[in-house]
Amino acid sequence: MLRVELDPISGSYLRRLLRESGVPLSPLVEGVRQESFDALESSLLNLLAEYESGDMAMRTTIRRLVIESKDHARWAARKSEKRGEKQEMALWMLTWLENPPLFPQWVKLRRQAQGRK
Repeated sequence: MLRVELDPISGSYLRRLLRESGVPLSPLVEGVRQESFDALESSLLNLLAEYESGDMAMRTTIRRLVIESKDHARWAARKSEKRGEKQEMALWMLTWLENPPLFPQWVKLRRQAQGRK
């Protein structure tokens, strides 16, 4: 309803406005957060819970959201001084997309290997 009322507005801009409002959001509305690795991990784990309990249509929607976010991270890595960070974030999302149920264990091992807890 908000998207219709605020048309024309992009999904990413609307999502950012909703996040900044401080109102609790469902994982699907909140999307994939990329401001930090902690936020990225948390949002991907929240989406995983929705993915595992969702039907095929919900799973497809969630996968599209993660793909869009991965593409954004790759785009940001091309032009950003945070190139390495954004490339790592894209890897996390790619790993999530390849095998969502494996992601929690993978990210734990990845953080340990990189000295991030």
